[in-house]
Amino acid sequence: MNLLLDTHALLWTVTGDPKLSRRADSALHDEDSDIYVSAASAWEIATKFRLGKLPEGEILIEDFDQSLNRLGFIGLPISIDHAQRAGLLPGSHKDPFDRLLIAQAQAENLVLVSNERVFDGYGVRRLW
Repeated sequence: MNLLLDTHALLWTVTGDPKLSRRADSALHDEDSDIYVSAASAWEIATKFRLGKLPEGEILIEDFDQSLNRLGFIGLPISIDHAQRAGLLPGSHKDPFDRLLIAQAQAENLVLVSNERVFDGYGVRRLW
């Protein structure tokens, strides 16, 4: 299964937080899963860490790429197509990070690992 981690799912995976669902944890440990992390999550974590809203982000912020490599995760860059799709998404959901994750999941046919039910309204497959 090809998975795209929402930012909170990434952080909960890295920190071993029990808020990560058993189902998500199981999928992340499945050898057949390719696990992607969006550049949008790096942007979100860095921004919130800088603002003091996400101190636990420090665990990744020092060297995000190296952290992903150690975990066996694949970095997913933001393309023009992703950005355009995110900007054109309908609805009132205003979070730019979420909108970009939705667009990437749609464009790349990825299952979004997230507890955010708002994603369901955008036709993405969500695992939690």
